[in-house]
Amino acid sequence: MTRTRSWWGWGTVEDAVRGAELQELIARASALLPGADLTDHPPPDVRSLGLPPARIAAPDSLAPLCSSDPMDRAAHTHGRAFRDVVRNLLGDLRHPPDLVVRPSSETEIVDVLDWCARARVAVIPFGGGSSVVGGVEPRVDGDFAGVVSLDLTGLEGVREIDPTSRAARIGAGTLGPALEDGLRPSGLTLRHFPQSFEFSTLGGWLATRSGGHFATGYTHIDDLVESMRIVTPAGTCESRRLPGSGAGPSPDRLFLGSEGTLGIVTEAWMRLQPRPRWRADASVHFADYGAAVAATRAVAQSGLQPANCRLLDPVEAFVNAGTASPGGVLLLAFESADHPVDAWSDRAVDLCREHGGTLPEPPRHSSGDGTDTDAAGRWRSSFLRMPYLRDALAARSMIVETFETSCTWDVFDTLREAVHDAANEALRRAGATGVVACRFSHVYPDGPAPYFGIYAAGRWGSTVAQWDDIKAAVSEALLTAGGTITHHHAIGRDHRPWYDRQRPDTFAAVLQAAKSVLDPAGILNPGVLVDPAPSRPTPR
Repeated sequence: MTRTRSWWGWGTVEDAVRGAELQELIARASALLPGADLTDHPPPDVRSLGLPPARIAAPDSLAPLCSSDPMDRAAHTHGRAFRDVVRNLLGDLRHPPDLVVRPSSETEIVDVLDWCARARVAVIPFGGGSSVVGGVEPRVDGDFAGVVSLDLTGLEGVREIDPTSRAARIGAGTLGPALEDGLRPSGLTLRHFPQSFEFSTLGGWLATRSGGHFATGYTHIDDLVESMRIVTPAGTCESRRLPGSGAGPSPDRLFLGSEGTLGIVTEAWMRLQPRPRWRADASVHFADYGAAVAATRAVAQSGLQPANCRLLDPVEAFVNAGTASPGGVLLLAFESADHPVDAWSDRAVDLCREHGGTLPEPPRHSSGDGTDTDAAGRWRSSFLRMPYLRDALAARSMIVETFETSCTWDVFDTLREAVHDAANEALRRAGATGVVACRFSHVYPDGPAPYFGIYAAGRWGSTVAQWDDIKAAVSEALLTAGGTITHHHAIGRDHRPWYDRQRPDTFAAVLQAAKSVLDPAGILNPGVLVDPAPSRPTPR
Protein backbone atom coordinates (compact mmCIF):
# COMPACT_ATOMS: atom_id res chain seq x y z
CA MET A 1 0.00 0.00 0.00
CA THR A 2 1.40 3.37 -1.03
CA ARG A 3 1.60 5.87 1.81
CA THR A 4 1.69 9.65 1.49
CA ARG A 5 3.81 11.75 3.84
CA SER A 6 1.80 14.49 5.49
CA TRP A 7 3.13 17.93 4.55
CA TRP A 8 1.76 19.54 7.72
CA GLY A 9 1.96 16.93 10.48
CA TRP A 10 3.56 13.73 11.63
CA GLY A 11 3.94 10.63 9.53
CA THR A 12 1.61 9.59 6.75
CA VAL A 13 -1.87 10.73 5.78
CA GLU A 14 -3.15 7.16 5.87
CA ASP A 15 -2.06 6.64 9.49
CA ALA A 16 -3.71 9.78 10.90
CA VAL A 17 -6.00 9.30 13.91
CA ARG A 18 -9.58 8.68 12.88
CA GLY A 19 -12.64 6.57 13.65
CA ALA A 20 -12.92 4.83 17.00
CA GLU A 21 -9.37 5.79 17.97
CA LEU A 22 -10.19 9.47 17.46
CA GLN A 23 -13.41 9.23 19.44
CA GLU A 24 -11.61 7.54 22.31
CA LEU A 25 -8.89 10.21 22.23
CA ILE A 26 -11.45 13.04 22.31
CA ALA A 27 -13.29 11.36 25.18
CA ARG A 28 -10.07 11.04 27.18
CA ALA A 29 -9.15 14.69 26.51
CA SER A 30 -12.64 15.79 27.59
CA ALA A 31 -12.34 13.77 30.79
CA LEU A 32 -8.93 15.26 31.55
CA LEU A 33 -9.94 18.85 30.67
CA PRO A 34 -13.71 19.30 30.93
CA GLY A 35 -15.04 22.20 28.91
CA ALA A 36 -12.17 22.24 26.38
CA ASP A 37 -13.19 23.37 22.88
CA LEU A 38 -12.22 20.41 20.70
CA THR A 39 -13.47 21.75 17.37
CA ASP A 40 -11.41 20.34 14.50
CA HIS A 41 -9.30 22.71 12.34
CA PRO A 42 -8.20 20.90 9.16
CA PRO A 43 -5.04 21.91 7.28
CA PRO A 44 -5.30 24.40 4.40
CA ASP A 45 -4.68 23.66 0.74
CA VAL A 46 -1.00 24.50 0.22
CA ARG A 47 -1.56 25.81 -3.30
CA SER A 48 -4.04 28.37 -2.00
CA LEU A 49 -1.53 29.90 0.43
CA GLY A 50 0.46 31.81 -2.17
CA LEU A 51 4.03 31.04 -1.08
CA PRO A 52 6.48 33.81 -2.01
CA PRO A 53 8.27 33.08 -5.30
CA ALA A 54 11.76 31.62 -5.21
CA ARG A 55 14.41 34.36 -5.00
CA ILE A 56 17.17 32.28 -6.57
CA ALA A 57 17.72 29.99 -9.53
CA ALA A 58 20.25 27.20 -9.57
CA PRO A 59 22.84 27.00 -12.33
CA ASP A 60 21.91 24.76 -15.25
CA SER A 61 24.24 22.01 -14.04
CA LEU A 62 22.31 21.72 -10.74
CA ALA A 63 18.79 22.46 -12.01
CA PRO A 64 17.84 18.74 -12.31
CA LEU A 65 18.40 18.37 -8.54
CA CYS A 66 16.16 21.30 -7.61
CA SER A 67 12.44 21.70 -6.98
CA SER A 68 10.41 24.86 -6.46
CA ASP A 69 7.08 23.04 -6.28
CA PRO A 70 4.86 24.67 -3.60
CA MET A 71 4.04 21.35 -1.91
CA ASP A 72 7.72 20.43 -1.80
CA ARG A 73 8.68 23.80 -0.34
CA ALA A 74 5.86 23.66 2.22
CA ALA A 75 6.91 20.19 3.39
CA HIS A 76 10.46 21.50 3.97
CA THR A 77 9.46 24.72 5.77
CA HIS A 78 9.07 23.34 9.29
CA GLY A 79 10.02 20.34 11.37
CA ARG A 80 7.42 18.44 13.37
CA ALA A 81 7.28 20.13 16.78
CA PHE A 82 3.92 21.21 18.18
CA ARG A 83 4.51 24.82 17.10
CA ASP A 84 5.46 23.61 13.61
CA VAL A 85 2.28 21.58 13.25
CA VAL A 86 0.05 24.40 14.47
CA ARG A 87 1.71 26.97 12.20
CA ASN A 88 1.13 24.63 9.27
CA LEU A 89 -2.52 24.24 10.24
CA LEU A 90 -2.82 28.04 10.35
CA GLY A 91 -1.16 28.38 6.94
CA ASP A 92 1.76 30.29 8.49
CA LEU A 93 4.59 29.40 6.10
CA ARG A 94 6.42 32.69 6.15
CA HIS A 95 9.94 31.22 5.78
CA PRO A 96 9.81 28.56 3.05
CA PRO A 97 13.02 27.46 1.35
CA ASP A 98 13.46 28.95 -2.10
CA LEU A 99 14.46 25.57 -3.49
CA VAL A 100 14.51 21.97 -2.32
CA VAL A 101 17.72 20.34 -3.57
CA ARG A 102 18.11 16.55 -3.67
CA PRO A 103 21.68 15.35 -4.25
CA SER A 104 22.38 11.64 -4.58
CA SER A 105 26.18 11.67 -4.36
CA GLU A 106 29.02 13.41 -2.56
CA THR A 107 30.09 15.04 -5.83
CA GLU A 108 26.68 16.67 -6.17
CA ILE A 109 26.86 17.89 -2.56
CA VAL A 110 30.26 19.46 -3.24
CA ASP A 111 28.84 21.20 -6.32
CA VAL A 112 25.82 22.49 -4.38
CA LEU A 113 27.98 23.84 -1.54
CA ASP A 114 30.35 25.51 -4.02
CA TRP A 115 27.44 27.25 -5.76
CA CYS A 116 25.81 28.32 -2.49
CA ALA A 117 29.07 29.71 -1.10
CA ARG A 118 29.64 31.76 -4.27
CA ALA A 119 26.03 32.97 -4.48
CA ARG A 120 25.65 33.62 -0.73
CA VAL A 121 22.82 31.09 -0.37
CA ALA A 122 22.11 29.49 3.02
CA VAL A 123 21.98 25.69 3.13
CA ILE A 124 19.69 23.87 5.59
CA PRO A 125 20.52 20.13 5.74
CA PHE A 126 17.30 18.09 5.82
CA GLY A 127 17.00 14.37 6.54
CA GLY A 128 13.58 13.01 7.45
CA GLY A 129 12.34 16.41 8.62
CA SER A 130 11.38 15.18 12.11
CA SER A 131 13.21 17.94 14.03
CA VAL A 132 11.24 19.32 16.98
CA VAL A 133 13.58 22.24 17.81
CA GLY A 134 13.57 24.35 14.65
CA GLY A 135 16.72 22.67 13.36
CA VAL A 136 15.53 22.34 9.75
CA GLU A 137 13.55 25.57 9.52
CA PRO A 138 14.80 28.08 6.89
CA ARG A 139 14.49 30.92 9.41
CA VAL A 140 17.90 32.53 9.02
CA ASP A 141 19.46 35.88 9.80
CA GLY A 142 22.08 37.51 7.61
CA ASP A 143 22.45 38.90 4.12
CA PHE A 144 21.67 35.72 2.18
CA ALA A 145 20.39 35.82 -1.37
CA GLY A 146 18.16 32.84 -0.61
CA VAL A 147 17.85 29.54 1.22
CA VAL A 148 17.92 25.96 -0.02
CA SER A 149 16.73 22.91 1.86
CA LEU A 150 19.28 20.18 1.14
CA ASP A 151 17.23 16.98 1.22
CA LEU A 152 19.70 14.14 1.82
CA THR A 153 17.40 11.12 1.50
CA GLY A 154 19.07 10.29 -1.83
CA LEU A 155 22.18 9.20 0.08
CA GLU A 156 20.56 5.97 1.18
CA GLY A 157 21.33 2.31 1.56
CA VAL A 158 23.27 -0.23 3.58
CA ARG A 159 26.38 -0.25 1.42
CA GLU A 160 28.66 -2.76 3.10
CA ILE A 161 28.47 -5.15 6.08
CA ASP A 162 31.50 -6.42 8.00
CA PRO A 163 30.07 -9.42 9.90
CA THR A 164 33.43 -10.21 11.52
CA SER A 165 33.69 -6.81 13.24
CA ARG A 166 29.89 -6.47 13.39
CA ALA A 167 29.71 -3.12 11.61
CA ALA A 168 28.09 -1.68 8.49
CA ARG A 169 28.75 1.24 6.15
CA ILE A 170 25.45 3.05 5.71
CA GLY A 171 24.38 6.08 3.69
CA ALA A 172 23.40 9.04 5.83
CA GLY A 173 20.06 9.51 4.06
CA THR A 174 18.81 6.04 5.01
CA LEU A 175 15.52 6.09 6.90
CA GLY A 176 15.19 3.88 9.98
CA PRO A 177 13.02 1.09 8.48
CA ALA A 178 15.17 0.81 5.33
CA LEU A 179 18.29 0.67 7.50
CA GLU A 180 16.97 -2.25 9.57
CA ASP A 181 15.63 -4.00 6.47
CA GLY A 182 19.10 -3.80 4.93
CA LEU A 183 20.68 -5.34 8.03
CA ARG A 184 18.07 -8.04 8.66
CA PRO A 185 19.49 -10.71 6.30
CA SER A 186 22.76 -10.60 8.28
CA GLY A 187 20.95 -11.23 11.57
CA LEU A 188 22.33 -7.94 12.90
CA THR A 189 20.72 -4.70 14.03
CA LEU A 190 21.81 -1.16 14.82
CA ARG A 191 19.33 -1.32 17.73
CA HIS A 192 18.66 2.42 17.60
CA PHE A 193 14.96 3.19 17.72
CA PRO A 194 14.08 6.82 18.48
CA GLN A 195 10.39 7.72 18.47
CA SER A 196 10.98 9.28 15.03
CA PHE A 197 12.49 6.00 13.73
CA GLU A 198 10.14 5.60 10.77
CA PHE A 199 10.64 9.16 9.53
CA SER A 200 14.23 10.05 10.42
CA THR A 201 17.60 9.23 8.87
CA LEU A 202 20.94 7.97 10.08
CA GLY A 203 22.50 11.34 9.21
CA GLY A 204 19.87 13.11 11.26
CA TRP A 205 20.55 10.85 14.23
CA LEU A 206 24.26 11.61 14.01
CA ALA A 207 23.81 15.34 13.49
CA THR A 208 21.54 15.65 16.53
CA ARG A 209 23.14 13.09 18.88
CA SER A 210 19.93 11.13 18.89
CA GLY A 211 18.81 9.02 21.83
CA GLY A 212 17.08 5.73 21.08
CA HIS A 213 14.17 3.88 22.60
CA PHE A 214 16.25 1.92 25.09
CA ALA A 215 16.53 3.35 28.58
CA THR A 216 20.04 2.17 29.46
CA GLY A 217 23.18 0.86 27.78
CA TYR A 218 23.98 1.75 24.17
CA THR A 219 20.99 4.00 23.58
CA HIS A 220 22.81 7.09 22.27
CA ILE A 221 23.93 7.16 18.65
CA ASP A 222 27.35 8.45 19.84
CA ASP A 223 28.21 5.00 21.21
CA LEU A 224 27.31 3.23 17.97
CA VAL A 225 29.58 5.23 15.63
CA GLU A 226 32.76 3.56 14.39
CA SER A 227 33.68 6.23 11.83
CA MET A 228 32.06 9.04 9.84
CA ARG A 229 32.50 10.73 6.48
CA ILE A 230 31.60 14.43 6.19
CA VAL A 231 31.62 16.86 3.28
CA THR A 232 32.36 20.45 4.34
CA PRO A 233 32.79 23.59 2.23
CA ALA A 234 36.50 23.37 3.08
CA GLY A 235 36.91 19.72 2.04
CA THR A 236 36.02 16.15 2.97
CA CYS A 237 36.77 14.61 6.37
CA GLU A 238 36.73 10.90 7.15
CA SER A 239 37.70 9.30 10.44
CA ARG A 240 39.44 5.93 10.72
CA ARG A 241 37.54 2.75 11.60
CA LEU A 242 38.68 1.76 15.08
CA PRO A 243 37.05 0.11 18.10
CA GLY A 244 38.64 2.78 20.29
CA SER A 245 41.47 5.27 20.25
CA GLY A 246 43.31 7.59 22.60
CA ALA A 247 44.82 9.63 19.77
CA GLY A 248 43.81 13.10 20.82
CA PRO A 249 40.33 14.63 20.59
CA SER A 250 38.04 12.52 18.42
CA PRO A 251 37.05 14.05 15.05
CA ASP A 252 33.75 12.18 15.24
CA ARG A 253 32.90 13.96 18.49
CA LEU A 254 33.30 17.31 16.76
CA PHE A 255 30.69 16.49 14.12
CA LEU A 256 28.28 14.50 16.29
CA GLY A 257 25.56 16.92 17.37
CA SER A 258 26.79 19.70 15.06
CA GLU A 259 23.36 19.87 13.36
CA GLY A 260 24.69 20.51 9.89
CA THR A 261 26.56 23.66 10.89
CA LEU A 262 30.05 22.25 10.23
CA GLY A 263 29.46 19.85 7.35
CA ILE A 264 27.19 17.28 5.73
CA VAL A 265 27.37 13.70 6.99
CA THR A 266 27.30 11.46 3.91
CA GLU A 267 27.91 8.00 5.37
CA ALA A 268 29.10 6.25 8.50
CA TRP A 269 30.37 2.91 9.71
CA MET A 270 28.06 1.88 12.55
CA ARG A 271 28.51 -0.78 15.25
CA LEU A 272 25.93 -3.55 15.10
CA GLN A 273 24.57 -6.19 17.46
CA PRO A 274 22.88 -9.57 17.00
CA ARG A 275 19.11 -9.36 17.04
CA PRO A 276 17.69 -10.17 20.49
CA ARG A 277 15.94 -13.50 20.99
CA TRP A 278 14.98 -13.52 24.66
CA ARG A 279 12.80 -10.89 26.29
CA ALA A 280 11.04 -10.29 29.59
CA ASP A 281 9.01 -7.38 30.91
CA ALA A 282 6.98 -6.29 33.92
CA SER A 283 4.79 -3.37 34.98
CA VAL A 284 5.25 -2.32 38.59
CA HIS A 285 2.71 -0.08 40.34
CA PHE A 286 3.43 2.16 43.31
CA ALA A 287 1.29 3.85 45.92
CA ASP A 288 3.87 6.61 46.49
CA TYR A 289 5.76 8.50 43.79
CA GLY A 290 8.84 9.07 45.96
CA ALA A 291 9.11 5.31 46.48
CA ALA A 292 8.73 4.78 42.72
CA VAL A 293 11.65 7.15 42.05
CA ALA A 294 13.78 5.37 44.67
CA ALA A 295 12.99 1.99 43.10
CA THR A 296 13.91 3.29 39.65
CA ARG A 297 17.21 4.61 40.98
CA ALA A 298 17.93 1.24 42.60
CA VAL A 299 17.39 -0.54 39.28
CA ALA A 300 19.49 2.04 37.39
CA GLN A 301 22.36 1.60 39.84
CA SER A 302 22.13 -2.20 40.01
CA GLY A 303 24.09 -2.93 36.84
CA LEU A 304 21.18 -4.97 35.46
CA GLN A 305 20.95 -2.73 32.35
CA PRO A 306 17.24 -3.06 31.50
CA ALA A 307 16.29 -2.26 27.91
CA ASN A 308 13.29 -0.33 29.21
CA CYS A 309 13.09 1.40 32.58
CA ARG A 310 10.41 4.06 32.17
CA LEU A 311 8.76 5.54 35.22
CA LEU A 312 5.38 7.11 34.43
CA ASP A 313 4.03 9.50 37.04
CA PRO A 314 0.28 9.21 37.83
CA VAL A 315 -0.74 11.76 35.17
CA GLU A 316 1.44 10.19 32.48
CA ALA A 317 0.19 6.72 33.39
CA PHE A 318 -3.41 7.87 32.94
CA VAL A 319 -2.95 9.94 29.80
CA ASN A 320 -0.74 7.58 27.79
CA ALA A 321 -1.34 4.18 29.36
CA GLY A 322 -4.93 4.53 30.61
CA THR A 323 -3.79 3.28 34.01
CA ALA A 324 -4.77 4.67 37.42
CA SER A 325 -1.92 4.37 39.92
CA PRO A 326 -1.44 6.91 42.75
CA GLY A 327 2.35 6.61 42.78
CA GLY A 328 2.97 5.87 39.11
CA VAL A 329 3.98 2.86 37.05
CA LEU A 330 7.48 1.58 36.27
CA LEU A 331 7.77 -0.25 32.94
CA LEU A 332 10.66 -2.71 32.92
CA ALA A 333 11.97 -4.78 30.03
CA PHE A 334 15.04 -6.92 29.40
CA GLU A 335 16.35 -8.52 26.23
CA SER A 336 19.35 -10.51 25.00
CA ALA A 337 20.62 -12.23 21.88
CA ASP A 338 22.70 -14.66 23.94
CA HIS A 339 20.73 -15.95 26.93
CA PRO A 340 17.37 -15.93 28.73
CA VAL A 341 16.90 -12.80 30.84
CA ASP A 342 14.47 -14.09 33.47
CA ALA A 343 17.03 -13.80 36.28
CA TRP A 344 17.73 -10.14 35.47
CA SER A 345 14.01 -9.34 35.25
CA ASP A 346 13.26 -11.16 38.51
CA ARG A 347 16.02 -9.29 40.36
CA ALA A 348 14.74 -5.92 39.11
CA VAL A 349 11.23 -6.83 40.25
CA ASP A 350 12.61 -7.80 43.67
CA LEU A 351 14.28 -4.38 43.96
CA CYS A 352 10.96 -2.72 43.17
CA ARG A 353 9.12 -4.83 45.74
CA GLU A 354 11.67 -3.77 48.34
CA HIS A 355 10.45 -0.19 47.68
CA GLY A 356 6.77 -1.04 47.94
CA GLY A 357 6.09 -1.90 44.31
CA THR A 358 3.35 -4.34 43.34
CA LEU A 359 2.64 -6.26 40.14
CA PRO A 360 -1.00 -6.50 39.03
CA GLU A 361 0.19 -9.17 36.57
CA PRO A 362 3.19 -11.52 36.80
CA PRO A 363 6.28 -10.72 34.67
CA ARG A 364 6.05 -11.85 31.05
CA HIS A 365 8.76 -13.80 29.21
CA SER A 366 9.30 -14.62 25.55
CA SER A 367 10.30 -18.12 24.51
CA GLY A 368 13.56 -17.21 22.77
CA ASP A 369 12.09 -16.99 19.26
CA GLY A 370 12.87 -13.26 18.99
CA THR A 371 9.27 -12.03 19.23
CA ASP A 372 8.13 -9.29 21.59
CA THR A 373 6.08 -10.08 24.64
CA ASP A 374 2.53 -8.74 24.34
CA ALA A 375 3.27 -5.95 26.82
CA ALA A 376 6.46 -4.88 25.02
CA GLY A 377 4.64 -4.84 21.70
CA ARG A 378 1.82 -2.73 23.11
CA TRP A 379 4.24 -0.21 24.61
CA ARG A 380 6.24 0.08 21.39
CA SER A 381 3.08 0.62 19.35
CA SER A 382 1.85 3.23 21.83
CA PHE A 383 5.26 4.94 21.84
CA LEU A 384 5.33 5.26 18.04
CA ARG A 385 1.68 6.33 17.92
CA MET A 386 2.04 9.28 20.30
CA PRO A 387 2.96 11.93 17.67
CA TYR A 388 -0.17 11.12 15.66
CA LEU A 389 -2.30 11.62 18.79
CA ARG A 390 -0.48 14.91 19.44
CA ASP A 391 -1.40 16.19 15.96
CA ALA A 392 -5.07 15.25 16.34
CA LEU A 393 -5.26 17.20 19.60
CA ALA A 394 -3.24 20.14 18.24
CA ALA A 395 -5.83 20.51 15.47
CA ARG A 396 -8.44 20.80 18.22
CA SER A 397 -6.84 23.73 20.09
CA MET A 398 -5.06 21.55 22.62
CA ILE A 399 -1.53 22.41 23.74
CA VAL A 400 0.18 19.03 23.69
CA GLU A 401 3.96 19.13 23.78
CA THR A 402 6.93 17.75 25.63
CA PHE A 403 10.33 18.89 26.85
CA GLU A 404 13.08 16.69 28.18
CA THR A 405 16.19 17.09 30.27
CA SER A 406 18.55 15.12 32.46
CA CYS A 407 19.86 15.78 35.94
CA THR A 408 21.63 14.00 38.77
CA TRP A 409 19.50 12.02 41.20
CA ASP A 410 20.20 14.41 44.07
CA VAL A 411 18.51 17.37 42.36
CA PHE A 412 15.60 15.57 40.67
CA ASP A 413 12.99 16.39 43.32
CA THR A 414 13.93 20.08 43.24
CA LEU A 415 13.97 20.16 39.45
CA ARG A 416 10.59 18.43 39.13
CA GLU A 417 9.01 20.85 41.57
CA ALA A 418 10.55 23.83 39.75
CA VAL A 419 9.26 22.62 36.40
CA HIS A 420 5.77 22.00 37.74
CA ASP A 421 5.65 25.44 39.36
CA ALA A 422 6.95 27.21 36.24
CA ALA A 423 4.63 25.34 33.88
CA ASN A 424 1.53 25.84 36.03
CA GLU A 425 2.27 29.54 36.48
CA ALA A 426 2.78 29.92 32.72
CA LEU A 427 -0.49 28.11 32.07
CA ARG A 428 -2.23 30.47 34.47
CA ARG A 429 -0.77 33.53 32.70
CA ALA A 430 -1.81 32.11 29.35
CA GLY A 431 -5.35 31.52 30.56
CA ALA A 432 -5.06 27.82 29.77
CA THR A 433 -6.29 24.96 31.91
CA GLY A 434 -3.94 22.00 31.87
CA VAL A 435 -1.84 19.38 33.59
CA VAL A 436 1.87 18.57 33.70
CA ALA A 437 3.04 14.97 33.40
CA CYS A 438 6.46 13.36 33.76
CA ARG A 439 8.11 10.13 32.72
CA PHE A 440 11.71 8.96 32.71
CA SER A 441 12.74 8.28 29.12
CA HIS A 442 16.26 7.11 30.08
CA VAL A 443 18.01 6.35 33.36
CA TYR A 444 21.68 6.33 34.32
CA PRO A 445 23.46 5.33 37.51
CA ASP A 446 23.97 9.03 38.31
CA GLY A 447 20.60 10.42 37.23
CA PRO A 448 17.38 10.21 35.20
CA ALA A 449 16.25 11.89 32.00
CA PRO A 450 12.85 13.34 32.95
CA TYR A 451 10.51 13.83 29.99
CA PHE A 452 7.78 16.31 30.84
CA GLY A 453 4.49 16.65 28.98
CA ILE A 454 1.98 19.50 28.90
CA TYR A 455 -1.68 18.79 28.17
CA ALA A 456 -3.77 21.97 28.15
CA ALA A 457 -6.87 23.48 26.59
CA GLY A 458 -5.70 26.42 24.48
CA ARG A 459 -7.36 29.07 22.30
CA TRP A 460 -7.30 28.42 18.57
CA GLY A 461 -5.07 30.97 16.88
CA SER A 462 -3.13 31.58 20.11
CA THR A 463 -1.76 28.15 20.97
CA VAL A 464 1.69 28.82 19.46
CA ALA A 465 2.14 31.96 21.57
CA GLN A 466 0.75 30.18 24.63
CA TRP A 467 3.19 27.29 24.14
CA ASP A 468 6.14 29.62 23.55
CA ASP A 469 5.48 31.30 26.92
CA ILE A 470 5.27 27.92 28.66
CA LYS A 471 8.41 26.67 26.90
CA ALA A 472 10.41 29.76 27.91
CA ALA A 473 9.31 29.51 31.55
CA VAL A 474 10.12 25.82 31.77
CA SER A 475 13.47 26.24 30.01
CA GLU A 476 14.48 28.83 32.60
CA ALA A 477 13.43 26.45 35.38
CA LEU A 478 15.42 23.56 33.91
CA LEU A 479 18.61 25.54 33.61
CA THR A 480 18.27 27.13 37.06
CA ALA A 481 17.58 23.77 38.72
CA GLY A 482 20.68 22.12 37.27
CA GLY A 483 19.26 20.26 34.27
CA THR A 484 20.29 20.37 30.62
CA ILE A 485 18.26 22.28 28.06
CA THR A 486 17.90 19.05 26.07
CA HIS A 487 18.73 15.39 26.59
CA HIS A 488 18.17 14.01 23.08
CA HIS A 489 16.31 16.51 20.91
CA ALA A 490 19.22 18.76 19.88
CA ILE A 491 19.43 22.56 19.99
CA GLY A 492 18.12 23.88 16.69
CA ARG A 493 16.87 27.44 16.79
CA ASP A 494 14.36 26.97 19.59
CA HIS A 495 16.85 25.97 22.32
CA ARG A 496 19.63 28.34 21.30
CA PRO A 497 19.14 31.04 24.02
CA TRP A 498 19.51 28.49 26.82
CA TYR A 499 22.26 26.51 25.11
CA ASP A 500 24.36 29.69 24.94
CA ARG A 501 24.13 29.94 28.72
CA GLN A 502 24.71 26.24 29.40
CA ARG A 503 27.94 25.82 27.44
CA PRO A 504 31.24 27.38 28.60
CA ASP A 505 32.16 30.60 26.81
CA THR A 506 35.58 29.25 25.85
CA PHE A 507 33.97 26.23 24.18
CA ALA A 508 31.63 28.53 22.27
CA ALA A 509 34.69 30.37 20.93
CA VAL A 510 36.30 27.07 19.90
CA LEU A 511 33.12 26.00 18.10
CA GLN A 512 32.91 29.34 16.31
CA ALA A 513 36.55 28.98 15.24
CA ALA A 514 35.90 25.48 13.90
CA LYS A 515 32.97 26.78 11.87
CA SER A 516 35.06 29.60 10.43
CA VAL A 517 37.58 27.01 9.12
CA LEU A 518 35.11 24.40 7.87
CA ASP A 519 32.42 26.80 6.60
CA PRO A 520 34.23 30.08 5.80
CA ALA A 521 31.23 31.60 3.99
CA GLY A 522 28.92 30.74 6.92
CA ILE A 523 26.25 29.15 4.70
CA LEU A 524 25.55 25.96 6.69
CA ASN A 525 22.42 26.15 8.87
CA PRO A 526 23.05 29.76 9.95
CA GLY A 527 22.02 30.60 13.51
CA VAL A 528 22.11 27.03 14.81
CA LEU A 529 24.66 26.45 17.61
CA VAL A 530 26.71 29.55 16.70
CA ASP A 531 26.04 32.98 15.22
CA PRO A 532 26.29 33.40 11.46
CA ALA A 533 29.74 34.43 10.28
CA PRO A 534 30.12 37.96 8.92
CA SER A 535 29.70 38.14 5.16
CA ARG A 536 32.95 37.88 3.25
CA PRO A 537 33.83 37.03 -0.33
CA THR A 538 34.50 33.41 -1.20
CA PRO A 539 37.30 32.58 -3.67
CA ARG A 540 35.98 31.37 -7.00
